[in-house]
Amino acid sequence: MKTTLALCAFALVGACSSEAFAQADATAVQRDVNQQDRIEQGLQSGQLTTREASQLERGEAGIDHMEARDLSKGPLTSQEQRQINNAQNRESNAIYQDKHNGITGNPNSVSSRRMQADVARDANQEKRIGQGIRSGQLNNRQVAGLERGQAHDDRLEARAGANGHVGAGAQARIQGAENRQSNRIYRAKH
Repeated sequence: MKTTLALCAFALVGACSSEAFAQADATAVQRDVNQQDRIEQGLQSGQLTTREASQLERGEAGIDHMEARDLSKGPLTSQEQRQINNAQNRESNAIYQDKHNGITGNPNSVSSRRMQADVARDANQEKRIGQGIRSGQLNNRQVAGLERGQAHDDRLEARAGANGHVGAGAQARIQGAENRQSNRIYRAKH
């Protein structure tokens, strides 16, 4: 009787802790979504230039890479959560600084519209990953692989807009990578 009770208690603690880790993973991904949305809003309002958005995407790629590395080892530890949170705080401050530095972009330029579309797609794909974590469709290993793909797409965007202009060829390469990433998310969830 005591053994059965102990096993039930152990299983309950394990279930609660795995649920807590999944919540932490989903929170980290939700912050990615929020920051991508803020970058997109900055581009749409003209508060961010294409070059500034490109630099911010480089920072987002670093965060996604950190999440991928840490999640590939299992659920996020409290130390890994703190490191990711600190990186996200630094990126959040960078977004704020760039949006309020007095330098404006042209939200109606072709280059800005291309970057807006790419950043919006990033946010959407991060939302899909977060939904997969919350629903239990994705495990840590799958999320790690998907975040590695998000980091790759962010680096492509960072390179494309580094000179302040996103050309049609660069956007086509980004869209191809985003299509592959979208298919990976679908396959992992199903």
